[in-house]
Amino acid sequence: MIKNKPDLPLLIYDGDCGVCRLWVDHWKSLTGHRVRYAPFQIVAVDFPEIPPEHFKKFVHLITPDGELFRGAEAIFRVLTYCPGKGWLLWLYMRIPGFSFISESVYSLSASHRSFFYKVTMVLWGKNLGPYTFIISRWVFLRLLGLIYFIAFFSFFTQISGLIGSDGILPSDIFLGSLKINLGWKAYVQLPTLAWISYGDSFLRFIPFCGMLLSLLLIAGLLSFPVLIGLWLLYLSLVNVGQDFMSFQWDVLLLEVGFLAIFFAPLTVFERTSSASSPSRIVLWLLRFLLFRLVFSSGIGKIVSGDPSWRDFTALTFHYYTQPLPTPLAWYMYQLPLWFQKISVGFMYFIELVVPFFVFAPRRLRFFSGIMIIVLQLVISLTGNYTFFNLLTIALCVLLFDDLFFQSILPSKFKIQSASQQTYVKYGSGPSVKKISMVILSIVIVTLGCIQVGRAGVGYRSMPRIFQDVIRWVSPYRIVNNYGLFTVMTTSRPEIIIEGSNDGRDWYEYGFRYKPGDLKRPLPWVAPLQPRLDWQMWFAALGSYQANPWFTNFMLEILKGSPDVLDLLDKNPFPEIPPRYLRASVYEYNFTHPETRRITGNIWSRELKGLYLPILSLRHN
Repeated sequence: MIKNKPDLPLLIYDGDCGVCRLWVDHWKSLTGHRVRYAPFQIVAVDFPEIPPEHFKKFVHLITPDGELFRGAEAIFRVLTYCPGKGWLLWLYMRIPGFSFISESVYSLSASHRSFFYKVTMVLWGKNLGPYTFIISRWVFLRLLGLIYFIAFFSFFTQISGLIGSDGILPSDIFLGSLKINLGWKAYVQLPTLAWISYGDSFLRFIPFCGMLLSLLLIAGLLSFPVLIGLWLLYLSLVNVGQDFMSFQWDVLLLEVGFLAIFFAPLTVFERTSSASSPSRIVLWLLRFLLFRLVFSSGIGKIVSGDPSWRDFTALTFHYYTQPLPTPLAWYMYQLPLWFQKISVGFMYFIELVVPFFVFAPRRLRFFSGIMIIVLQLVISLTGNYTFFNLLTIALCVLLFDDLFFQSILPSKFKIQSASQQTYVKYGSGPSVKKISMVILSIVIVTLGCIQVGRAGVGYRSMPRIFQDVIRWVSPYRIVNNYGLFTVMTTSRPEIIIEGSNDGRDWYEYGFRYKPGDLKRPLPWVAPLQPRLDWQMWFAALGSYQANPWFTNFMLEILKGSPDVLDLLDKNPFPEIPPRYLRASVYEYNFTHPETRRITGNIWSRELKGLYLPILSLRHN
């Protein structure tokens, strides 16, 4: 028992120790005025009960009632004066072995202070926090608003031809059939605002509203209700879009958008100069989503058993077999085998190792963000993957704190210092908001772990209860499974559609972006997505029987549907539809430099046979 009792808890440390000073400054910012800190070189004389040699070995905490604690326990007790940190002392006091491990680690670090000072500088730098993410949220929400706008605008320009009443997969027929077969359960199993009206006008109204709300989010107006509206509108399109809204970036946008609702500031207009800190729970949930997204892609390649990923040769054909290559893809394809194998190794490092740094100290977290962004930029330079790369980069923004952004952004981006931020007062009870966030985090993390397990072992190998959970939540797209190109396509079959009036002379239809003409330059189209062109790539990998939408597409061409023909680049029968229509399969490949120099062809192709038998709607 200490006789000279302080009026506030007092932590005594070695003022000559660099690592001690760093961590004490950090604890000061966490505990504020609730704890006093002093170097033993100044206050040791006031506490003769403590042997002088102990001051060099341990930090000491003296409480107002005269109790003395030292080492790791002293630190954990100090952190109880910081909101949200009391669980460390609980572990120390309640979990067998935790106190022994804690004190052992403390003794090790105290005995090698110079080394741990260097480690601290490498992992955190001179500023140990607490870190704020107000500017990070501002940048993230602006990017999310831009991505939402791109997604809604892109689909708005194609919606009539894809799912309109005269489109390939009419949504009115789809919804009507569901209602007949499922009754009221259809509203639960397929939540969409399109139930309000089956008409084309209302169908176009959904993405139009989405574009307007996206602009409000970019402007920072009413972010919370706007994000709710954006999520509901995009969920409506995904659920009614059928095959044309079945891509991983669509459900990723919904998952990000759902979490962003709880991340948004509850203000009319968002200002970085006066905003409060975003929810740390949701921040970590968004980081967990980034981890799942990247790691699932890597682990999926490993467990798929694909030999091209195992022998590091996947990129020797990926550049021409991917759905929509960019102009740079042709040049990347020409690079030597050793470069392609190194590139696969680089990708494995980023997808299997780097994701764990998302949860690491500050500088490793920065490293993970930079490496994932680099990978996304490289991917976007060689393939048109719509807004997927931009959305992944937006998640990476949340790995960087406000100190980082203030160092690179204009001075107008001012925020309150960390010590000025509003924290929950020490000792306050759990609020409804805090309880809701905890429940949300438990649900999201549990579902996320199930989805990571799905990427590792496959859906059918999972326990039945996990399969049921996935099926229950899937209509709402709040937690999803990810993993692009886990099994590579080693060749490129391409469907070519031709029309004829006499059955002898056939004329080719041209698509806006997918390969057809051998000389046509490769496109830059991302972040927009030509969804018909993408689905044509998937259809070519299977049969027309496995892709019923393709037969509908051919029939609409024969009918001369203006909405469907608007999705194409070249219609060889502009006046009246042809009598006959056929779909053939060609195998496409990039040409070699010498062939391209002589012929000007980017592609070479070889006919493989009919994809769909000849169709006709006219009998005479």
